[in-house]
Amino acid sequence: MSTAGEILARIGREADELGLAHAGALLELDETAAAKRALRLLGDSGLAAWMVPAAFGGADAKGLVPADTVSVRAVSALRRSLAYRSAMLDVMLVMQGLGSFALTRAADPAIARDLLPRVARGELCAAFALTEPGAGSSLADVELRASRTASGWSLSGHKTFISNAGIADFYTVLARTADAPKTFTMFCVQASSPGLRTERFEVLGAHPIGDVYFEDVQVADSARLGELGNGIELALLVLARMRTSVAAAANGFARRAFDESRRHLLARQQFGKPLATMQGLAFDIAEMDTRLRAAELLVDEAAQAVDRGGDSTLEVARAKLFATENAGWVCDRAVQHFGGLGVKRGEVVEALYRDVRALRIYEGSSEVQKMILAKELFRRSS
Repeated sequence: MSTAGEILARIGREADELGLAHAGALLELDETAAAKRALRLLGDSGLAAWMVPAAFGGADAKGLVPADTVSVRAVSALRRSLAYRSAMLDVMLVMQGLGSFALTRAADPAIARDLLPRVARGELCAAFALTEPGAGSSLADVELRASRTASGWSLSGHKTFISNAGIADFYTVLARTADAPKTFTMFCVQASSPGLRTERFEVLGAHPIGDVYFEDVQVADSARLGELGNGIELALLVLARMRTSVAAAANGFARRAFDESRRHLLARQQFGKPLATMQGLAFDIAEMDTRLRAAELLVDEAAQAVDRGGDSTLEVARAKLFATENAGWVCDRAVQHFGGLGVKRGEVVEALYRDVRALRIYEGSSEVQKMILAKELFRRSS
C-alpha cells in the first residue's frame, strides 16, 4: 500500500508529465478550444478525478482523507506541478473542484450520482458562480434573487468574473432568497437552462472567464443545494477546501520563473562574463530561493492542517497571503533579469508575470487574508 508521500509524489510527476507533453500545443489553440482540450486531457489522465471524493466517483485518496472529501494535499500537489507547465491545465483542474464540491455536501442524491462521476472523468465542465458587480469578498451583498414558483425556483440576476463562463455544463450559484431576503441559498443550474446566457471577456492571463446572466431561469427544488438559508455557509466551505491550492499554484508559477531566471543568468553574457557573476543578481537568486521555499513550507503546513480537519484558519490564510504575494515578487524579478526580453510577448517569464497577478485577488484577496489573520490572532490572545 502506498504511503501518503508516495501518492503525492506520484500524482505530482503525472501532472508534470502531462504539462510537459501538452503545454505547447495548448498555447497554439484559442482560449475556448484550449480550455476544452485541457479538461479532456485531465479527464483522460485520471487527474481530474482528484477533484471529486472517492465516494462520488473520484480518485481513491485513502491514506490522505476520508472517502467523502477531497484531499487538499493532493489538489495542491497537482496544482503546483500543473502551474509550473501550463496555466490552462491548472485552472481547468481546480474549477472542477470549485464548481462541484458543494454537490458532495448538499446535492440531491440523484443529481450527485448523475453529475459528479462525469466531473471526475472530465466529461462535464463545472463552474462556481459567486461574484457579482456589487459583491466580491462580501457574499452578504449578493443580489441575484431566487423566487419560489409552483414547481421550484426562478433565478434572476447577474454574476461576473465567473471562470468557465460559456463553456461550463453547470453552475453552482449563490442566490438571495426573495421571500426571506436575509437568507442565501445555493443551487445547481444547468448551463442549457432557458434564460441563462453568458458573455466572455479577457483578463491578463489565459483564462476562460466572463459574465453569467440569469433572466427568470427556472430550476426544480431538487436543484437546491442543502437547506434554505445555508448558502453562504456552503460557499465558504467550498472556498475553505480549495483556497490553499491557490497558494500551491502560485508556488508552481514562481518555481518556474525562478528556474527560468537561473538558467538565463547562467547563460547570458554581459561585459564578457555571465550575468550570474554579478553580485546584485546573485543576491536576487538567493532571496528568490529562500522566499519560495518558505512559501512551499507554508502551503504544506496548511494543506496538512485542512486534511486533518479542525480549525486551519491561520495556516490557510498565511499560506494564501504569503505564497501569492511572493509569486508576484519572484515573477517580477525574473522579468527584470531577462531585461527587454522579459516583456516580450511569448516569453515564458512574461506569461508567468501575467498569470500570477490574479492569484492575489481571487478566493480571498491579500487584504482579506490579513483581516482574517489579525482577527484570529487577536481572538486567540484573549
